[in-house]
Amino acid sequence: MADLEVIAAWAAVHSGEPVGPVRRRNPLVDVGGEGTPRVQDHALGEIALARGAGVVATINALADVLDLQHRLPLTWAVVRQGTAEVYVARKVARMSRHLPVAVVGVVDVAVARMIATEAPGRVLTVAEGKVIEADPALHEERVEEEKRRRYVGLGRTDEYGLRTLIARLDAGDAAWVQATVTRVAEIITPGHPDATADEVRAIALGYLARPAELLALLVEHETAAPAETAETADPAQVGPVTDDEPLAPSRATALSVDVLDKLRSTDLAKLRPKAVLYVHLHEATLLSMKGVARVEELGPRTLGALQQLLASTKVTVKPVIDLADAVRTTAYEHPEAIKERVHLTTSGDYWPYATSTSRNADYDHPTPFDHDPERSPEAQQPAQTGTHNSGLLQRRHHRWKTHAGYQARQRAPGHYVWLTPNGLGFTVDPTGTHPCSEMEARLHIALADRRAQPGGWPDDGEP
Repeated sequence: MADLEVIAAWAAVHSGEPVGPVRRRNPLVDVGGEGTPRVQDHALGEIALARGAGVVATINALADVLDLQHRLPLTWAVVRQGTAEVYVARKVARMSRHLPVAVVGVVDVAVARMIATEAPGRVLTVAEGKVIEADPALHEERVEEEKRRRYVGLGRTDEYGLRTLIARLDAGDAAWVQATVTRVAEIITPGHPDATADEVRAIALGYLARPAELLALLVEHETAAPAETAETADPAQVGPVTDDEPLAPSRATALSVDVLDKLRSTDLAKLRPKAVLYVHLHEATLLSMKGVARVEELGPRTLGALQQLLASTKVTVKPVIDLADAVRTTAYEHPEAIKERVHLTTSGDYWPYATSTSRNADYDHPTPFDHDPERSPEAQQPAQTGTHNSGLLQRRHHRWKTHAGYQARQRAPGHYVWLTPNGLGFTVDPTGTHPCSEMEARLHIALADRRAQPGGWPDDGEP
């Protein structure tokens, strides 16, 4: 509660029109729903760092509290009395954010009456119904919009090398996926006598990622029904099959005779997908053949699990990158060789408390690139771009560093220091984000600027 009130007060202080030379680059942005005050874009970064939290999480919290204060005041009043769960109120704020301010009161009145006395599940159920009741036409529009939000997503790899696959798709397509998985599970079950039904179905789903193996499996176990059966089959019998029902021939998994003959004469190996796999191994692991490999996007794997992952695949090994090499160039743009080394060294965004490990980011010069248009190319300060002066920043963080008064410098490969406009200092290194004093941050920045003078870049750095 206190945290929400603090960030709401910060937003109130920074809700006016910005002043100064950067006002055009510091727009007022909408954070909450209709009727909430807009907030200066540059102010969002500093409050996130002060909380020791990510920017996205801070913006989400700010949006919730602004909605509660300005759109759901009755519910907010109950929450402030300490008689209701804050997280339930925040969920209601998110559920109703799309509603016009003129009708959101329908939700506010209903929730305020029960949030202190009813179970959270009941409160949210009532809130969901009131959101629809408040504007049925808008709800229908959102139903159509949600159809355009279909997606397939992956969760994080856990410590056992397993990963959750989440998909949102048309109900009909989901039914056919279910039917295909059921058919593949039926075929492979004899080969997994000790596996549970759920485990076999998970293995079966993996075949969808390997079309060559999937087609070969289905060809080997022909499922084509007789022509008269396929043509006269009851539509109710063509579709997903539950675990407790016998598997009936299905158009989703059946292959016609013509298709089977064509597949038998096709080189299915050409259908195998291609992927780039980044594997990080310590020298001791290579020498002893014992230890753990870190696989990007998949997480830690034992060498045995890595061998199993690469089994039955055509592997092309690329040269190992020695991160100890200092690679640099005079050009402003980052060559691919430098980008690769920088990402492998930092493993993602170097903004304090950033969570992104994506390669899809901006490659930034922590010490700003010094380009003097009056100098000839030969007279420009050399080697400003390289592993000694580079880091990844997501676009929002890059914009704030460039225009909002944040200072950042690189102390050594993978080691950075930050100073915010209001004097908050942070160091970012392979162990995470660490607050530091303003004096310490300014000292590191001064030392980095000294090294950046012509002839001052070292071959390598020490944190």
